[in-house]
Amino acid sequence: MSQQDRDHLVTRAAVVRERGGPFRVEDVCLSLPVGDEVLVRIVGVGICHSDVAACEQQLPVPMPIVLGHEGSGVVEAVGPDVTHVKAGDRVVLSFMSCGHCPSCDDDQPAYCNSFGTLNRSGVRSDGSLPYSSVEGEVYGSFFGQSSFGTHALAHARNVVPVHRDDVPLALLGPLGCGIQTGAGAVMHVFDAREGASLLVSGGGSVGLSGIIAAVARGASIIILSEPNAARRTLALELGATHVIDPVSEDLTARVQAICPGGVQFALDTTARGDVIEQSFAALARRGTLGLVGVPKDPATTLSVNILSLLGRGITVRGICEGDSDPQTFIPEMIDLYKDGLFPFDRLITTYDFEDIEQAIADQKSGKSIKPVLLNKGQSA
Repeated sequence: MSQQDRDHLVTRAAVVRERGGPFRVEDVCLSLPVGDEVLVRIVGVGICHSDVAACEQQLPVPMPIVLGHEGSGVVEAVGPDVTHVKAGDRVVLSFMSCGHCPSCDDDQPAYCNSFGTLNRSGVRSDGSLPYSSVEGEVYGSFFGQSSFGTHALAHARNVVPVHRDDVPLALLGPLGCGIQTGAGAVMHVFDAREGASLLVSGGGSVGLSGIIAAVARGASIIILSEPNAARRTLALELGATHVIDPVSEDLTARVQAICPGGVQFALDTTARGDVIEQSFAALARRGTLGLVGVPKDPATTLSVNILSLLGRGITVRGICEGDSDPQTFIPEMIDLYKDGLFPFDRLITTYDFEDIEQAIADQKSGKSIKPVLLNKGQSA
Protein backbone atom coordinates (compact mmCIF):
# COMPACT_ATOMS: atom_id res chain seq x y z
CA MET A 1 0.00 0.00 0.00
CA SER A 2 1.40 3.37 -0.94
CA GLN A 3 2.01 5.83 1.87
CA GLN A 4 0.90 9.41 1.36
CA ASP A 5 1.55 12.71 3.08
CA ARG A 6 0.56 16.28 2.28
CA ASP A 7 2.97 16.70 -0.68
CA HIS A 8 3.78 13.28 -2.08
CA LEU A 9 3.14 9.55 -1.97
CA VAL A 10 5.62 6.70 -1.72
CA THR A 11 5.18 4.36 -4.66
CA ARG A 12 7.13 1.91 -6.85
CA ALA A 13 8.70 2.77 -10.20
CA ALA A 14 11.27 1.41 -12.65
CA VAL A 15 14.17 3.87 -12.63
CA VAL A 16 16.86 4.01 -15.35
CA ARG A 17 20.03 5.50 -13.90
CA GLU A 18 22.48 5.08 -16.79
CA ARG A 19 22.47 4.74 -20.55
CA GLY A 20 21.31 1.28 -21.57
CA GLY A 21 19.70 0.48 -18.23
CA PRO A 22 18.94 -1.60 -16.31
CA PHE A 23 15.42 -0.72 -15.20
CA ARG A 24 15.55 -0.91 -11.38
CA VAL A 25 12.18 -1.24 -9.63
CA GLU A 26 12.48 0.74 -6.40
CA ASP A 27 10.58 2.89 -3.92
CA VAL A 28 10.27 6.53 -4.94
CA CYS A 29 8.41 9.61 -3.76
CA LEU A 30 5.98 11.00 -6.36
CA SER A 31 4.56 14.50 -6.09
CA LEU A 32 0.80 14.88 -5.70
CA PRO A 33 -1.15 16.70 -8.43
CA VAL A 34 -1.42 20.46 -8.65
CA GLY A 35 -2.91 22.67 -11.37
CA ASP A 36 -3.88 20.54 -14.38
CA GLU A 37 -2.15 17.38 -13.13
CA VAL A 38 -3.84 14.00 -12.65
CA LEU A 39 -2.63 11.20 -10.38
CA VAL A 40 -3.35 7.80 -11.93
CA ARG A 41 -3.01 4.37 -10.34
CA ILE A 42 -1.49 2.33 -13.13
CA VAL A 43 -3.18 -0.99 -13.90
CA GLY A 44 -1.22 -1.80 -17.07
CA VAL A 45 1.47 -0.16 -19.19
CA GLY A 46 2.80 -1.07 -22.62
CA ILE A 47 6.48 -1.09 -23.50
CA CYS A 48 7.12 0.95 -26.64
CA HIS A 49 10.24 1.12 -28.81
CA SER A 50 10.52 4.77 -27.75
CA ASP A 51 11.04 3.67 -24.13
CA VAL A 52 13.98 1.53 -25.20
CA ALA A 53 15.27 4.30 -27.49
CA ALA A 54 15.18 6.75 -24.57
CA CYS A 55 16.92 4.27 -22.27
CA GLU A 56 19.68 3.87 -24.87
CA GLN A 57 19.73 7.64 -25.55
CA GLN A 58 18.67 7.38 -29.19
CA LEU A 59 16.00 9.74 -27.89
CA PRO A 60 18.02 11.89 -25.49
CA VAL A 61 16.46 12.27 -22.03
CA PRO A 62 17.97 13.30 -18.70
CA MET A 63 18.85 10.60 -16.19
CA PRO A 64 18.02 9.09 -13.75
CA ILE A 65 14.48 8.90 -15.09
CA VAL A 66 11.23 6.94 -14.93
CA LEU A 67 10.09 6.12 -18.48
CA GLY A 68 6.86 4.54 -19.74
CA HIS A 69 4.24 6.25 -21.88
CA GLU A 70 1.49 3.72 -22.65
CA GLY A 71 -0.26 3.66 -19.30
CA SER A 72 -3.83 2.84 -18.36
CA GLY A 73 -5.40 2.95 -14.94
CA VAL A 74 -7.74 4.65 -12.50
CA VAL A 75 -7.68 8.29 -11.44
CA GLU A 76 -6.87 8.72 -7.74
CA ALA A 77 -6.65 12.52 -7.47
CA VAL A 78 -6.76 15.62 -9.67
CA GLY A 79 -5.47 19.16 -9.48
CA PRO A 80 -7.92 22.06 -9.13
CA ASP A 81 -7.79 22.91 -12.86
CA VAL A 82 -8.95 19.47 -14.02
CA THR A 83 -12.61 19.16 -14.96
CA HIS A 84 -13.05 16.29 -17.45
CA VAL A 85 -11.97 13.44 -15.15
CA LYS A 86 -12.36 12.74 -11.43
CA ALA A 87 -11.21 10.20 -8.87
CA GLY A 88 -12.42 6.72 -9.80
CA ASP A 89 -12.51 7.29 -13.56
CA ARG A 90 -10.89 4.71 -15.87
CA VAL A 91 -8.39 6.34 -18.23
CA VAL A 92 -5.75 5.78 -20.90
CA LEU A 93 -2.65 8.01 -20.96
CA SER A 94 -1.15 9.37 -24.17
CA PHE A 95 1.40 11.98 -25.27
CA MET A 96 1.43 15.55 -23.97
CA SER A 97 0.77 18.75 -25.94
CA CYS A 98 0.41 22.44 -25.07
CA GLY A 99 -3.10 23.05 -26.40
CA HIS A 100 -2.52 26.55 -27.74
CA CYS A 101 0.10 26.51 -30.53
CA PRO A 102 -0.91 26.53 -34.25
CA SER A 103 -0.76 22.73 -34.52
CA CYS A 104 -2.82 22.17 -31.37
CA ASP A 105 -5.32 24.78 -32.54
CA ASP A 106 -5.58 22.82 -35.80
CA ASP A 107 -6.35 19.57 -33.90
CA GLN A 108 -2.87 18.21 -34.66
CA PRO A 109 -1.38 17.86 -31.15
CA ALA A 110 1.26 15.35 -32.31
CA TYR A 111 3.03 18.28 -34.00
CA CYS A 112 2.79 20.60 -31.00
CA ASN A 113 5.46 23.32 -31.02
CA SER A 114 6.46 22.24 -27.51
CA PHE A 115 6.35 18.47 -28.12
CA GLY A 116 10.01 17.87 -27.25
CA THR A 117 9.94 19.94 -24.08
CA LEU A 118 6.65 18.54 -22.81
CA ASN A 119 7.44 14.90 -23.56
CA ARG A 120 11.19 14.49 -23.07
CA SER A 121 12.52 17.23 -20.77
CA GLY A 122 11.93 15.12 -17.64
CA VAL A 123 10.45 17.96 -15.58
CA ARG A 124 7.03 19.31 -14.66
CA SER A 125 5.66 22.54 -16.11
CA ASP A 126 7.15 24.57 -13.24
CA GLY A 127 10.61 23.03 -13.78
CA SER A 128 10.50 20.79 -10.72
CA LEU A 129 11.23 17.07 -10.79
CA PRO A 130 8.26 14.79 -10.08
CA TYR A 131 10.22 12.06 -8.27
CA SER A 132 12.79 11.69 -5.54
CA SER A 133 14.44 8.68 -3.97
CA VAL A 134 16.99 7.84 -1.31
CA GLU A 135 19.62 8.40 -4.02
CA GLY A 136 18.37 11.90 -4.89
CA GLU A 137 16.03 13.50 -7.42
CA VAL A 138 14.65 11.52 -10.36
CA TYR A 139 13.36 12.89 -13.66
CA GLY A 140 9.94 11.89 -14.98
CA SER A 141 7.07 13.41 -16.98
CA PHE A 142 8.12 11.21 -19.93
CA PHE A 143 5.43 11.82 -22.55
CA GLY A 144 3.62 13.69 -19.78
CA GLN A 145 3.19 10.56 -17.62
CA SER A 146 6.18 8.26 -16.81
CA SER A 147 3.93 5.25 -16.33
CA PHE A 148 6.54 2.56 -15.54
CA GLY A 149 5.31 2.43 -11.96
CA THR A 150 2.36 1.80 -9.73
CA HIS A 151 1.32 5.45 -10.12
CA ALA A 152 1.82 8.16 -12.74
CA LEU A 153 1.46 11.93 -12.66
CA ALA A 154 -0.21 12.96 -15.91
CA HIS A 155 -2.11 16.02 -17.17
CA ALA A 156 -5.61 16.94 -18.23
CA ARG A 157 -4.58 17.06 -21.91
CA ASN A 158 -3.06 13.58 -22.06
CA VAL A 159 -5.57 11.71 -19.89
CA VAL A 160 -8.32 10.12 -22.00
CA PRO A 161 -11.47 8.89 -20.21
CA VAL A 162 -12.65 5.34 -20.93
CA HIS A 163 -16.42 5.58 -20.77
CA ARG A 164 -17.09 1.89 -21.39
CA ASP A 165 -16.75 -0.70 -18.63
CA ASP A 166 -16.79 -3.69 -21.00
CA VAL A 167 -13.16 -3.36 -22.14
CA PRO A 168 -10.00 -4.77 -20.48
CA LEU A 169 -8.52 -1.57 -19.04
CA ALA A 170 -5.12 -3.16 -18.32
CA LEU A 171 -4.59 -3.80 -22.05
CA LEU A 172 -5.62 -0.38 -23.34
CA GLY A 173 -2.39 1.54 -22.61
CA PRO A 174 -0.73 0.77 -25.99
CA LEU A 175 -3.58 2.62 -27.70
CA GLY A 176 -1.91 5.78 -26.36
CA CYS A 177 1.18 5.52 -28.57
CA GLY A 178 2.38 2.53 -30.58
CA ILE A 179 -0.98 1.23 -31.75
CA GLN A 180 -2.41 4.65 -32.49
CA THR A 181 0.75 5.44 -34.48
CA GLY A 182 0.30 2.53 -36.88
CA ALA A 183 -3.47 2.72 -37.06
CA GLY A 184 -3.47 6.50 -37.35
CA ALA A 185 -0.94 6.42 -40.19
CA VAL A 186 -3.35 4.26 -42.22
CA MET A 187 -6.61 5.89 -41.13
CA HIS A 188 -5.57 9.55 -40.87
CA VAL A 189 -2.49 10.19 -43.00
CA PHE A 190 -3.19 7.74 -45.81
CA ASP A 191 -6.95 7.84 -45.29
CA ALA A 192 -6.95 4.37 -46.86
CA ARG A 193 -10.36 3.51 -48.24
CA GLU A 194 -12.11 0.38 -49.43
CA GLY A 195 -10.11 -1.17 -52.26
CA ALA A 196 -6.82 0.54 -51.34
CA SER A 197 -3.40 -1.13 -51.61
CA LEU A 198 -0.83 -0.97 -48.81
CA LEU A 199 2.68 -2.22 -48.09
CA VAL A 200 3.87 -2.30 -44.47
CA SER A 201 7.56 -2.87 -43.74
CA GLY A 202 8.16 -4.28 -40.27
CA GLY A 203 5.83 -6.52 -38.29
CA GLY A 204 6.16 -5.00 -34.84
CA SER A 205 3.24 -3.52 -32.95
CA VAL A 206 3.17 -0.35 -35.09
CA GLY A 207 3.29 -2.22 -38.39
CA LEU A 208 0.73 -4.83 -37.40
CA SER A 209 -1.55 -2.08 -36.08
CA GLY A 210 -1.37 -0.58 -39.55
CA ILE A 211 -2.37 -3.97 -40.98
CA ILE A 212 -5.35 -4.19 -38.60
CA ALA A 213 -6.44 -0.65 -39.51
CA ALA A 214 -6.21 -1.40 -43.25
CA VAL A 215 -8.39 -4.48 -42.76
CA ALA A 216 -10.92 -2.40 -40.82
CA ARG A 217 -10.96 0.13 -43.67
CA GLY A 218 -11.57 -2.57 -46.31
CA ALA A 219 -8.27 -2.31 -48.20
CA SER A 220 -8.07 -4.96 -50.92
CA ILE A 221 -4.29 -5.52 -51.04
CA ILE A 222 -2.47 -5.54 -47.69
CA ILE A 223 1.15 -6.67 -47.78
CA LEU A 224 3.51 -7.16 -44.85
CA SER A 225 7.27 -7.39 -45.36
CA GLU A 226 8.79 -9.00 -42.28
CA PRO A 227 11.66 -11.50 -41.76
CA ASN A 228 10.07 -13.17 -38.69
CA ALA A 229 7.97 -16.13 -39.89
CA ALA A 230 5.67 -16.13 -36.84
CA ARG A 231 4.82 -12.48 -37.40
CA ARG A 232 4.11 -13.12 -41.08
CA THR A 233 1.72 -15.87 -40.04
CA LEU A 234 0.01 -13.59 -37.52
CA ALA A 235 -0.36 -10.87 -40.16
CA LEU A 236 -2.24 -13.29 -42.41
CA GLU A 237 -4.47 -14.29 -39.49
CA LEU A 238 -5.20 -10.60 -38.87
CA GLY A 239 -6.26 -10.08 -42.48
CA ALA A 240 -3.15 -9.31 -44.54
CA THR A 241 -3.56 -10.60 -48.10
CA HIS A 242 0.14 -11.23 -48.74
CA VAL A 243 3.41 -11.50 -46.80
CA ILE A 244 7.00 -11.17 -47.95
CA ASP A 245 10.23 -12.42 -46.40
CA PRO A 246 12.63 -9.59 -47.35
CA VAL A 247 15.63 -11.75 -46.52
CA SER A 248 14.91 -14.32 -49.23
CA GLU A 249 12.80 -12.27 -51.64
CA ASP A 250 13.25 -9.02 -53.56
CA LEU A 251 10.81 -6.68 -51.87
CA THR A 252 10.16 -4.35 -54.81
CA ALA A 253 9.82 -7.15 -57.36
CA ARG A 254 7.42 -9.10 -55.15
CA VAL A 255 5.22 -6.07 -54.54
CA GLN A 256 5.12 -5.31 -58.26
CA ALA A 257 4.14 -8.92 -58.94
CA ILE A 258 1.33 -8.76 -56.39
CA CYS A 259 0.15 -5.29 -57.38
CA PRO A 260 1.23 -4.39 -60.96
CA GLY A 261 2.00 -0.69 -61.12
CA GLY A 262 2.75 -0.52 -57.41
CA VAL A 263 0.87 0.11 -54.17
CA GLN A 264 -0.89 3.34 -53.26
CA PHE A 265 0.61 3.48 -49.78
CA ALA A 266 3.77 2.23 -48.10
CA LEU A 267 4.33 2.45 -44.34
CA ASP A 268 7.88 2.00 -43.07
CA THR A 269 8.41 1.14 -39.40
CA THR A 270 12.04 -0.02 -39.76
CA ALA A 271 13.88 3.31 -40.27
CA ARG A 272 16.36 1.37 -42.43
CA GLY A 273 17.52 3.22 -45.50
CA ASP A 274 17.71 0.14 -47.74
CA VAL A 275 14.18 -0.92 -46.82
CA ILE A 276 12.81 2.59 -47.35
CA GLU A 277 14.41 2.80 -50.80
CA GLN A 278 12.77 -0.49 -51.81
CA SER A 279 9.41 0.68 -50.49
CA PHE A 280 9.81 3.93 -52.43
CA ALA A 281 10.42 1.94 -55.62
CA ALA A 282 7.35 -0.22 -54.94
CA LEU A 283 4.94 2.73 -54.92
CA ALA A 284 2.49 3.48 -57.69
CA ARG A 285 2.42 6.88 -59.34
CA ARG A 286 1.11 9.52 -56.92
CA GLY A 287 1.68 7.07 -54.08
CA THR A 288 2.51 8.01 -50.50
CA LEU A 289 5.42 6.77 -48.40
CA GLY A 290 4.88 7.19 -44.64
CA LEU A 291 7.81 7.04 -42.21
CA VAL A 292 7.24 6.25 -38.53
CA GLY A 293 10.40 4.34 -37.50
CA VAL A 294 12.95 5.85 -35.11
CA PRO A 295 16.50 5.36 -36.49
CA LYS A 296 19.25 4.09 -34.21
CA ASP A 297 21.45 7.01 -35.26
CA PRO A 298 19.68 10.38 -34.83
CA ALA A 299 21.82 11.75 -37.71
CA THR A 300 20.43 9.20 -40.20
CA THR A 301 19.31 10.76 -43.49
CA LEU A 302 17.21 9.53 -46.39
CA SER A 303 18.29 9.46 -50.04
CA VAL A 304 15.68 9.43 -52.82
CA ASN A 305 15.95 9.96 -56.56
CA ILE A 306 14.60 13.44 -57.20
CA LEU A 307 13.60 12.78 -60.82
CA SER A 308 11.66 9.69 -59.74
CA LEU A 309 10.02 11.71 -56.96
CA LEU A 310 8.98 14.43 -59.40
CA GLY A 311 8.02 12.27 -62.35
CA ARG A 312 5.92 9.85 -60.30
CA GLY A 313 4.37 12.48 -58.03
CA ILE A 314 5.40 10.65 -54.88
CA THR A 315 4.65 12.06 -51.43
CA VAL A 316 7.10 11.27 -48.62
CA ARG A 317 5.51 11.93 -45.24
CA GLY A 318 6.98 11.87 -41.75
CA ILE A 319 4.35 10.72 -39.25
CA CYS A 320 4.26 11.33 -35.50
CA GLU A 321 1.70 9.51 -33.33
CA GLY A 322 -0.39 8.70 -36.40
CA ASP A 323 -1.55 12.34 -36.75
CA SER A 324 -3.90 11.45 -33.89
CA ASP A 325 -5.87 13.48 -31.39
CA PRO A 326 -5.91 10.94 -28.53
CA GLN A 327 -9.08 12.37 -27.00
CA THR A 328 -11.07 11.28 -30.06
CA PHE A 329 -9.01 8.48 -31.64
CA ILE A 330 -8.52 6.30 -28.56
CA PRO A 331 -12.30 6.02 -27.95
CA GLU A 332 -12.72 5.30 -31.68
CA MET A 333 -10.22 2.43 -31.51
CA ILE A 334 -11.92 1.05 -28.40
CA ASP A 335 -15.27 1.03 -30.18
CA LEU A 336 -13.74 -0.71 -33.22
CA TYR A 337 -12.22 -3.30 -30.88
CA LYS A 338 -15.59 -4.00 -29.24
CA ASP A 339 -17.16 -4.29 -32.70
CA GLY A 340 -14.65 -7.02 -33.57
CA LEU A 341 -12.88 -4.87 -36.17
CA PHE A 342 -9.68 -3.97 -34.32
CA PRO A 343 -8.18 -7.00 -32.52
CA PHE A 344 -5.10 -5.23 -31.15
CA ASP A 345 -5.13 -7.59 -28.15
CA ARG A 346 -3.68 -10.27 -30.48
CA LEU A 347 -0.39 -8.33 -30.38
CA ILE A 348 -0.09 -8.26 -26.58
CA THR A 349 1.85 -10.45 -24.16
CA THR A 350 1.43 -9.63 -20.47
CA TYR A 351 4.09 -9.63 -17.74
CA ASP A 352 4.18 -8.76 -14.06
CA PHE A 353 5.50 -5.23 -13.56
CA GLU A 354 8.46 -6.51 -11.56
CA ASP A 355 9.53 -8.53 -14.64
CA ILE A 356 10.12 -5.41 -16.75
CA GLU A 357 13.67 -6.45 -17.69
CA GLN A 358 12.44 -9.80 -19.05
CA ALA A 359 9.65 -8.07 -20.96
CA ILE A 360 12.11 -5.69 -22.63
CA ALA A 361 14.46 -8.55 -23.46
CA ASP A 362 11.59 -10.45 -25.08
CA GLN A 363 10.64 -7.38 -27.10
CA LYS A 364 14.21 -6.91 -28.34
CA SER A 365 14.53 -10.58 -29.29
CA GLY A 366 11.24 -10.57 -31.17
CA LYS A 367 9.59 -13.06 -28.82
CA SER A 368 7.00 -10.48 -27.76
CA ILE A 369 5.36 -7.99 -30.13
CA LYS A 370 3.79 -5.68 -27.55
CA PRO A 371 4.68 -6.41 -23.92
CA VAL A 372 2.25 -5.01 -21.36
CA LEU A 373 3.25 -4.83 -17.68
CA LEU A 374 0.50 -5.55 -15.16
CA ASN A 375 0.56 -4.22 -11.61
CA LYS A 376 -0.45 -7.01 -9.23
CA GLY A 377 -3.41 -6.13 -7.07
CA GLN A 378 -4.16 -2.95 -9.05
CA SER A 379 -7.69 -3.88 -10.17
CA ALA A 380 -9.67 -1.64 -12.44
